[in-house]
Amino acid sequence: MVTGRLTVQERQSREPMEESPELRLLFHRLNNQLGIILAHAELLEAKSADDVNRARAAQVVTSALEAMATAREIRQQTAPSSDLL
Repeated sequence: MVTGRLTVQERQSREPMEESPELRLLFHRLNNQLGIILAHAELLEAKSADDVNRARAAQVVTSALEAMATAREIRQQTAPSSDLL
């Protein structure tokens, strides 16, 4: 089964790419947008009157957190090795 995830050996063997100012700005914008989605979903989760809508909002919260973690992982894999220390 192919999961799309790299093994530890594959990650270690990859050369980190140089992070350009443009790429840094894109990551910043992406995190800002995900933060807004997360904040709204948390608000909806807290204010929902019924379990169905609360569960839907909780799914959005979880997905936004996972997306933020994925963006952070991508940035770490593309950052120069000195930035990872």
